[in-house]
Amino acid sequence: MKSHAKDLKLVTYNMRKAVGLDRRRDPHRILDVINRLEADVVVLQEADRRLGPRPTALPYHLLSDETDFVAVPFASNGVSLGSHGNAILVRKGLTFHAAEQLELPGLEPRGAVSVEIDGRLKLVGTHLGLLRPYRHQQMRQLAKKLAITPLPTVIMGDFNEWSPKRGFEPLEHRFDVVSPGRSFHASRPVAALDRLALSRGVELRDAGVDQSPLAKVASDHLPVWASVRLKD
Repeated sequence: MKSHAKDLKLVTYNMRKAVGLDRRRDPHRILDVINRLEADVVVLQEADRRLGPRPTALPYHLLSDETDFVAVPFASNGVSLGSHGNAILVRKGLTFHAAEQLELPGLEPRGAVSVEIDGRLKLVGTHLGLLRPYRHQQMRQLAKKLAITPLPTVIMGDFNEWSPKRGFEPLEHRFDVVSPGRSFHASRPVAALDRLALSRGVELRDAGVDQSPLAKVASDHLPVWASVRLKD
């Protein structure tokens, strides 16, 4: 039987509620950054504002009018884009199902979101805590939850880990943690906070950090992208 491969371009982006380094909240600018990356799937952190009912910082009508993406429906309140600020955008034409919110342990409220893409990939977006002991708890929770899925899996997001090598031990038995480059602070990147973790069945083809002039002002993080190949 022949093996059929499928290539996808994935992006993770901490968009800081669409507030740029010029202190302006500009969702159009964030969408311009996203559109220029020509991704198939975009994982977002800090997609929703923090106060009140946590309305989205990327209005739904702008997503519809200015992009070819559909937001995976995680929020149940009608105003947020995601859960705990985590959201996933899928390019029109790709199918998705099994959208799920995941609560993560820790001192501060943290979570993750997951979705199955084209029935071939489990994609998880997350924003881990600021302290390593809590990040370890959160990674152990994710690893336990994802151990039962039969699909190849990618975890993407702001891992908040400043060390280039340490801090990912709870994932290392099943995932290959990849750091495409320094993504924070956008004005002068010194830390690779934004990463992805790949399970078996996902081949990394290429990866990098968007250092375009627009990305350097749109948020305090730069977007990270990865081209992956899935095999049956």
